[in-house]
Amino acid sequence: MMSSSLSAALKLIETGLPCFPCKADKSPATPHGFKDAAKSAEAVRQLWLRYSGPLVGIPTGELSGLDVLDVDVRNGGARWFASHRNRLPATRVHRTRSGGLHLLFKHRPGQRCSAGQIAAGIDIRADGGYVIWWPAAGCEVLDDVPPSSWPEWLVLKPEVRLERKHRTVVPSDAALRGLIRAVAQSQPGERNRITFWAACRAGEMVASGLLGADSAVAIIAEAAARAGLPYTEAQRTARSGIRAAGGLHHA
Repeated sequence: MMSSSLSAALKLIETGLPCFPCKADKSPATPHGFKDAAKSAEAVRQLWLRYSGPLVGIPTGELSGLDVLDVDVRNGGARWFASHRNRLPATRVHRTRSGGLHLLFKHRPGQRCSAGQIAAGIDIRADGGYVIWWPAAGCEVLDDVPPSSWPEWLVLKPEVRLERKHRTVVPSDAALRGLIRAVAQSQPGERNRITFWAACRAGEMVASGLLGADSAVAIIAEAAARAGLPYTEAQRTARSGIRAAGGLHHA
């Protein structure tokens, strides 16, 4: 009997979208993730035969011609969306399993993935990334219109995208323990985003001058490694978040 995810994938490839199976935790079921995405019916059937999963993944960026603005309502994205929704063009919108939003746009050449660079809880999935096609899992399509082009105010100038004002926070053991716990308990598919978010919070502490940048990087990177991220990648994400939040520029 054909699984519902395979049935959905076969319908999607008819629209030209490459697909690959994902696990229930949103991580790829295939060994090479979105790079294994297939466009032919036979190739998709073979993928699901070998690496079956309940969710359908879609590579973003040049591979599919789609980019996604990911609104995470649990981490501040709802506030940003409420303030800016009138500036966003009509485009296809999916509800996500967690109650967030995926706004689909035509791929813009050169657009890359980012986490929290526009605002807290607002991520971009483009070249080098993927998203779950949530309608295939029963989530609502909130706006069933063709994907629009990216609004220029989001992509034209890097300084426009960095809306978050840097702030300083006095570090405390309780706050650091909370960040470590959030990162260490993060699940596949969310680890990079949560690591970046935690690093931004640590960066606000670094900006106070009461926490060293190297110590902050080590704290966040070690927690991310416990969650399963390769340590080099964890360090890179930690440094990026600390820098983005106004921590020392050499962090």
